[in-house]
Formats: sequence, structure tokens, C-alpha cells
Amino acid sequence: MSSTTAGSPPAAAPPAASASDTIPMRRMLAFMAMVFGMFMAILDIQIVSASLAEIQAGLSASTDEIAWVQTAYLIAEVIMIPLSGFLARMLSTRVLFTLAAAGFTASSALCATATNIDQMIVYRALQGFIGGGMIPSVFAAAFTIFPPSKRAIVSPMIGLVATLAPTIGPTVGGYLSHALSWHWLFLVNVPFGIVVAIAVWNLVDFDKPDLSLFKKFDWFGLLGMAAFLGSLEYVLEEGPLDDWFEDRVIVVMTVILVVGALLFLWRAFTAKEPIVDLTAFANRNFAFGSLFSFVMGVGLYGLTYLYPVYLGRVRGYDSLMIGETMFVSGLAMFFTAPLSGILSKKLDPRAMMAMGFVSFGIGTWLMSGITHDWDFRELFIPQILRGFGLMMAMVPINNIALGTLSPQKMKGASGLYNLTRNLGGAVGLAVINTMINDRTALHYDRLVERVRWGSQIAEDRIDQTAASLSANGLDGASAAIGQMVSMVRREASVMAFSDVFLALTVLFVGLCALSIFIRKPETGVKVDAH
Repeated sequence: MSSTTAGSPPAAAPPAASASDTIPMRRMLAFMAMVFGMFMAILDIQIVSASLAEIQAGLSASTDEIAWVQTAYLIAEVIMIPLSGFLARMLSTRVLFTLAAAGFTASSALCATATNIDQMIVYRALQGFIGGGMIPSVFAAAFTIFPPSKRAIVSPMIGLVATLAPTIGPTVGGYLSHALSWHWLFLVNVPFGIVVAIAVWNLVDFDKPDLSLFKKFDWFGLLGMAAFLGSLEYVLEEGPLDDWFEDRVIVVMTVILVVGALLFLWRAFTAKEPIVDLTAFANRNFAFGSLFSFVMGVGLYGLTYLYPVYLGRVRGYDSLMIGETMFVSGLAMFFTAPLSGILSKKLDPRAMMAMGFVSFGIGTWLMSGITHDWDFRELFIPQILRGFGLMMAMVPINNIALGTLSPQKMKGASGLYNLTRNLGGAVGLAVINTMINDRTALHYDRLVERVRWGSQIAEDRIDQTAASLSANGLDGASAAIGQMVSMVRREASVMAFSDVFLALTVLFVGLCALSIFIRKPETGVKVDAH
């Protein structure tokens, strides 16, 4: 499919297509400022995950309410990410990114001033929606302003940020909330956000605005997309907690989801200037790259969620201890990034992807042997394999998905590509939570059958515990039974975690087979969409 439509003027070639390999320092500084802005936006998805208990106490929120501190951000961000491509064309990268950085900074400050949970939810939604405009712009800039010879540098850079930021989010959040207070989870963005906004406004000159697009803005398409993606994120977040379609709100949101999806797709294929250009999926590499990005989102956000849940629920770790344990993956990614850049010049990207998937799969397979007493030492190697695998896979996936697209498609496609990663995370978390709940109940029932009255081992254990507790002046029999119940629940939960890690292993090993359908990107920038 041609990247230009009949009757429309041909788009100008991007600087990357004809520029020499020398990158002006001004342009490099501008890109670095954008990368840092993207880092802040992605970091804030997970920065609160290890500190929700502190925020809950500070805002006097219930357990159900505090989960919305993260959910509100995700719902709002997932709506903005695909919309940002159209906005970048209409306003220019410079104006959109500056507004997004300034708005993100202001909403971060508002989050720190929240005095109740309702205010926090509103401010977090603003933060996610505005900040979401920064993420796709960086990917689009990386593949349009730099020549292909420089992708071995810029692709690992954005891949590192996209994977490292959510991984170290719990670590950074844990340290800040423990050393200072939960308010600094948000205040830390303010000085850096101001610098990013000023730098981008003064340095970015990649493109020009096209304000005529405002007259063609598809409001119905926006309404459909917001209803579709917002409801989808809500259903995926709340479904595992509310027993899915047994809850009336989930049913209503599912109906809104379907109606919104139909409206969005209708406008996407009929509007003169659709909010989101879906024709990028006609490019086979982009379609498979987006699929891989979706699954990488499952692994990235799924494990960033699983590790803290295990450490907090089973091991009883606080936010600081969770952060210290989770830091290993971040270090592995940081040191693997330059290696992945070097290898991307020498290896077939499909081979790099396979290496990454296998490394990730081995890490999750090792985790399938988890027990209730695993801590930093046992988690060390799996976390290194996870960090190495993510970076080795993410760099070639970025190059494969976006490296064969025309410049005219890049802004819209970048939004779609980043959306698939976030949706992968949302779907992955929903499936993981459902598996943990269902498998925990299943394993609990099976274990109860083995420790029932009549089991000599169980009765001996209860008698020993009762005798020990009675010596301390407690009701030994009742306390011993209570301890046994708690132990069974703990072991059932650990077995459920093992099942989830095994499922993730199968998922990533299966991705290796799909890599044969990928076409290796060419060294130049293609003008045709596929």
C-alpha cells in the first residue's frame, strides 16, 4: 500500500533520509531531553506500586480505592498514546512535547498536594493522560531524524528507557517513600520536568505544525477510542478483583467497550483524517513487531508486578526491601543496552530476538521452582536473565516494527506500537491476577485434602505446635489450627505463583517460532508502507 493517498502532495523526505551520519549536537541534545521526558512518564506507571500502603495510610483510603492510584494513570495514558500521533502532526513535535512535559510536571505537583483519594485519582488521571503524549514522540523521532546507521545507538537508548523505567519504578518509589515520604514520588518530577519542557521548546525543530488538521479532527473517532480503550483498561484491571462478569459494572463497561470499539473502527476506516491510522498494520513487520511488543508488555509489566506481590505477600517485605531486591533487573538492563547496540550491527535481528526470548523463558522457568523462603539470592539469576532478555529482544523488535515504515506513517504507527506494549501489560496483569486467584483456590483445596483430620503427619504437626504454644500460655489447639490454615494458604499462594511463571515460560518460548515470519529490515528508509 502506498504511503501517500491520491490527490495529496507527496511528503517531504525526513532529515534522516538524506543527512550525513554526523548528527548536530543541538539535535542530539533535543532528543536526549525527549528521552528523559519519556523516562519520567513511563517510570510513573510503576513508581507507586511498592508504596501504595504508604499512600493509602496518608490519604485514609480503602484497599479497593488505593488501587485506582495506578489504574487511573493507566486508563488515561492508554487513551493518549494512540492520539498523540495525530496531535504531533497537527501541533508539531515541539509544541506537543513541550505541552505534555509542562502538563505532566504540573499534574505531578498536584498529586503531591492531594489530601484525599478522590483528588489523587483525578490528578493521577491528568498525569497519565498528559504524560502519555511524550512516549510515542520519542520513538517516532528516533526513526525519522536519525540515519539508519545510528540506530545501533538510539534504538538501545529508547529500548532501555522503555524497559528500565517500569522495572526500577518500584525501586525508586521504595527508596523515596522510605527515606522521605510518599509525596516525593511525585515531587521528584517537578525540577526535571521543568528542565525537559524548556529544553524541548528551545531545541526541537524536527517538523512543522499543520493546524489545518484541527478542522478535520474526528471527534466521534476520539469518543469511540476513549470509550473503547478506557473501558478495556477498566475491565482488565478490575475484572480479576470483581469476579469478571459476575459484577454488574464490569458487564456495563464491557458493553461500552464493544460499542466504543465499533464506533472507533468505523471512523478509522471512513474518516478523511482518522484519529488513528490503522493502515500501518498492513506492513507485515510492523504487525508482527506489534504482536511481539504486546507479549513483551506481558512479561515486562507482569513480572514487575509479580515480584513485589510475592515479596510483600509471602516474604513480608516492606517497600524499601522490595526496591532493593528488584534493582537487579534494572542493572542487568543497563549493562546489556550497549551490548545489544553492538550486536544489532552484527547479528540478524531475528537471532537477537530469539536470544532474548530464550533468556527470558529460562528466567521464568527457574522461577517456577519458587518456594516460600526464596529471597534475594534465589531471585538474583532469574532477574539477571529477565533484564538481559528484555533488552536483547526489545532493540530488534523496535527496529523490525518501525524500521521498514515510511516517514509519513511513523508518528501514527509509533502511537500504535507503544499502545500494544501497554495493552499487553494490561491483559497480562488481568490474566496473571485471574490465574493467581483461581490456582490459589485450587491448590488450597488440594492441600486441605492432605492435611485433614486423619492425616498422621498433619496431626503430629498440630500437636507439636499446640504443645509449644501452650507452654507460652496460649490456647494451643486453636492457635495451632490457625497456624496450619495460614501455612496452607501461603503454600497454595506460592504454588499459584509457580504456575504463572511456568505459563510465562511457555509463552516466551513460543515466540521463538513466530520470528521466522519476520522480514529483516533493510538498511535504508523505505518510502512504501510495506
